Amino acid sequence: MQLAAKVKNWLIRRKLGDASRAVLADHLTYLSPEKLQRIEAALARIDRDRIAGDILEFGVALGGSGILLAGHARNGRNFHGFDVFDMIPPPTSDKDDDKSRERYEAIKSGRSQGIHGDEYYGYRDNLFETVKDSFARHGRPVDGVSVQLHKGLFEETWPKIEIGPVAFAHVDCDWYEPVRYCLHVVADRLSIGGAMVIDDYHDYGGAHAAVDEFLLARPGFAFDDGANAILRRLAA
Repeated sequence: MQLAAKVKNWLIRRKLGDASRAVLADHLTYLSPEKLQRIEAALARIDRDRIAGDILEFGVALGGSGILLAGHARNGRNFHGFDVFDMIPPPTSDKDDDKSRERYEAIKSGRSQGIHGDEYYGYRDNLFETVKDSFARHGRPVDGVSVQLHKGLFEETWPKIEIGPVAFAHVDCDWYEPVRYCLHVVADRLSIGGAMVIDDYHDYGGAHAAVDEFLLARPGFAFDDGANAILRRLAA
């Protein structure tokens, strides 16, 4: 990372809330301080405007951003986190780019490193229990009511849960097919004024393509570009 970027991250990090700084210090999130800051701002807006609905995350990984999101599971809001809690599935679409395939091959081969040299989370045994322990350690216990984690492929777990309106969704699942799936299943449940944050819009070609296609098909959404893209629902 270049010096200017390091200084920028340091300055942003100083302004983050306690939960974001805690999960960064505990090596629980790959998100940059800038991405976390945008998520914090989007959550604050949801709370301020009293947007109805639950908070979702697709792609929990080590649980860092989920812990931040679960902190807003109050006053009738619940948090639902979805993940395989295992090795990430491969990119399968022609719309996924070479960078995506190269990234997956590095993971599959065992060459991927974790945060600051830690073991890559996908190589860990009992990842689900490890993530649950992290939620509890940071004051967000997975109680099965206000904070829930759903283990398995999205298309297998999503249809099995009962969920009403959605206020906020963090979509952090890298490849075209899962990003596309998440956008479309969440869209009709997203409350007016609700937001979907797409982590990988600028990182992987498949995620970029899925978002662009979604916006063409769904004109009732506004696009807020940045380190992580934010889609806000303006109309039904």
